[in-house]
Amino acid sequence: MINQPRFSAKAMIGGLFSGLLVLSACAERETYLPGLREDVRSVLQNSEVTEPLDQGEVTNTARAISLGGTSNNASWTHSIGTAKYRVAHPALRSAPQLAWSTNIGGGDSRKLRITADPVVAGGRVFTLDSGAQVTATSLSGAPLWTRDLTPVTDKQGQGTGGGMAVEGDTLYVSVGYGVLAALDVTSGGIRWTQDLDATGSGTPTVWGDLVYLTAGDDTGWAVRKSDGRVEWQMGASTTVNNVLGAPAPAITDQFAIFAFGSGEVQGVFRQGGLGRWNTSVVGKRPGRALSSVSDVTSAPVVSGDRVYVGNQSGRLAALNVNSGKRIWTARDGAIGPVWPAGDSVFAITDLNELVRLDASDGSRIWGIPLPNFVKDKPRKQSEIFAHYGPIIAGGRVIVASNDGKLRSFDPTNGVLTGVTEIPNGATTAPVVAGGTLYVVSTKGQLHAFR
Repeated sequence: MINQPRFSAKAMIGGLFSGLLVLSACAERETYLPGLREDVRSVLQNSEVTEPLDQGEVTNTARAISLGGTSNNASWTHSIGTAKYRVAHPALRSAPQLAWSTNIGGGDSRKLRITADPVVAGGRVFTLDSGAQVTATSLSGAPLWTRDLTPVTDKQGQGTGGGMAVEGDTLYVSVGYGVLAALDVTSGGIRWTQDLDATGSGTPTVWGDLVYLTAGDDTGWAVRKSDGRVEWQMGASTTVNNVLGAPAPAITDQFAIFAFGSGEVQGVFRQGGLGRWNTSVVGKRPGRALSSVSDVTSAPVVSGDRVYVGNQSGRLAALNVNSGKRIWTARDGAIGPVWPAGDSVFAITDLNELVRLDASDGSRIWGIPLPNFVKDKPRKQSEIFAHYGPIIAGGRVIVASNDGKLRSFDPTNGVLTGVTEIPNGATTAPVVAGGTLYVVSTKGQLHAFR
């Protein structure tokens, strides 16, 4: 017996109705929408679409600025986020030239990166290569000592990143292997080490009797600078979409301000780690894959009663230091710490622009495009140039780039005023001490410009 397929009355009616719809649709005249046809991938090839839709037309303006007199500072000991360590306007000649270069160890490679800016103190320049080698160099370029901080249980090339700070006769170094070490500045001898239980690519900040550090992009540490013992810890949400190198904590008389890979920014009482406020810097630029990375790339920078902090996804915020309350948010991200000066803040944005913003409300005064894609052809626009800074020295805004240029700009209007060659391009922000600008190249060389 052959089973015949069975159809319900509802199915037959539905089929007839569908058929009528198809016939009706075929009878209708097809309408084409007017307008220019664009490739759906063009959003990835045109940086203009990443601008906020509500920002409107922005024009550059010239505005006077008070930078104050230059100072002949002998040292540059910390990241610029903590106000007492920031040199507001170091002296530097208008057209510095390369004075000397020296090797510091391993340079940038596919897996390893130099993330530590140089620090200068006591007639020595301290550097950290892409692995775990610390080098002290004299102000004339002569090597003084080296110290490899690779743990005995690990191998070369298994860790990268780190940061440095120097206070008195001690250099504090974090390395990607998850170690914070205190070294004698004269000999490089190890005074103590502390296991961080996570990657140690963050930059330390010293204040009072404590060393503050972010490890693993989600844990804030405070250890005693005398022996490295843990004083307290605090945590944030965990995320895996992070940029190598955790932001240096910014410290005030009362607070320690940490920024994390999740975009969280926390202000805690610096002595005991008790939380005071918690906020976040979030936001995305449409059409940019990098916007999915929530990491804070513009480390907290304290200036007066404000702290500036931002990400590389199109957001830069000014917060009240005491409460964390948001004062303003700019639709410009920042790939490094901002530089506050006069009535303004200067930053390199996530779109590779050097900008000057009004410190009162975050509005743009001027913006100057920096070299962006390494290859200009649309189908080859993948790798971009990296820019480091900005800093202000000798009356100019200075940016170091891995395209091999050290550029100087007029702070009043953003006009390019000078270009100096950096052999092999920069991989750190520039620092200035004793009228000399120091920067580390992608090949692992320390360059001095005077």
